[in-house]
Amino acid sequence: MKKFGLLLAGGIAAMILLSTIGPMVGLLVSLVLLYFILKMFLKAESTGKKIGLGIIGFIVLMASIHNAPAIIGVAAAYVLYLVYKKWNEKKYVAVKEESDPFVNFEKQWNELKNY
Repeated sequence: MKKFGLLLAGGIAAMILLSTIGPMVGLLVSLVLLYFILKMFLKAESTGKKIGLGIIGFIVLMASIHNAPAIIGVAAAYVLYLVYKKWNEKKYVAVKEESDPFVNFEKQWNELKNY
C-alpha cells in the first residue's frame, strides 16, 4: 500500500512538472536577462542609459513575475525527487549477535577450537 501511495504522489508530481516546464523555462530566461540588465545598470554612467535599462529591467521583471507558476513546478520536481528517494530506500534489519543463539554458539565454538 505504501508503494501505491508513492506511485500516486509521483504520478501527480510528474504531471504537474510536465505542465509547468514552459513557465520554468520562461522564468529561467527572464531571470538570466534580469541579472545581465542589472549588471549593465550598475556599470552605466549616464543617466539616460540608467533610465532605459531601468525600464527594460522593469519589463523583464514583470515577465518573470508572470511565470510564477514555475515555483509550483520546482516544488513538484522536489516532491518527485523525494518519491524517488523513498522508493529506492532499503530497509536494513539489524540482527543483534547477543540475541541470536546460533551466532553466539558459533563464535564460542571457534574460540574453543583456537585454544
